Amino acid sequence: MVTTVPPTSPARTDPAQAAKDRLIVALDFPDAAAALSCVDQFAGSVSWFKIGLELFLASGDSVVRELKQRGHSIFLDLKLHDIPNTVNSAIRSLARLEPDLLTVHAAGGRAMLNAAAEAARSLPRPPRLVAVTVLTSVDAAALAETGVSAAPVEQVLRLARLAAECGIEGMVCSPAEAAALRSALPQALLVTPGIRPAGSDAGDQKRIATPQFALAAGASMLVIGRPITAAPDPKAAALAILSDMAKGNPTTK
Repeated sequence: MVTTVPPTSPARTDPAQAAKDRLIVALDFPDAAAALSCVDQFAGSVSWFKIGLELFLASGDSVVRELKQRGHSIFLDLKLHDIPNTVNSAIRSLARLEPDLLTVHAAGGRAMLNAAAEAARSLPRPPRLVAVTVLTSVDAAALAETGVSAAPVEQVLRLARLAAECGIEGMVCSPAEAAALRSALPQALLVTPGIRPAGSDAGDQKRIATPQFALAAGASMLVIGRPITAAPDPKAAALAILSDMAKGNPTTK
């Protein structure tokens, strides 16, 4: 398992290795064959991979086990959101896969978040839980449609503080909220999707930024999918992003 040093830590490491430990490549593919074919192209240049709902529903345990056997760290992004007992039981069930990071929805509320944290603490090899605050595809107008009048940054901070109070150590936020969240929760692990290198298509994301902006704002780990996996040469795309991350990423982070 790769241990990520939070940005507030005084520990020092090689900038290239630090960048590698902070990049999560999102395997947003419809089946394991396509995902593993993409992974094969990186040849050791990437340590972390995200498996989301689409790939997990298509391939289940097999793709997670295969990547773990290859020595990779797994961000299992299932965004668990249900009644407290169900989320507690789901986390215990997923323990068989030994995910390194596992997402729950902060919007599930205090009882659910407490149940999630309790389940993780009970496991021999607990995953690091990461609470999803406001999806990067959601903007102020979309929040308002659900009855939330607060601006995205206000809602992110509200949900992140709630999750932290319940013992959840990590948060998912967009780059736009990373600085405010780092200030409010200095020790939190901030996992930041919505990353687009300069010139990349935004796709269905609303609140996006470049890797350098996100790191400077206080992000701990960056989740990047299509700018890498849909590139003509995924490994070259990943290496270019890693190089930029290392140049703009002080060794104290």
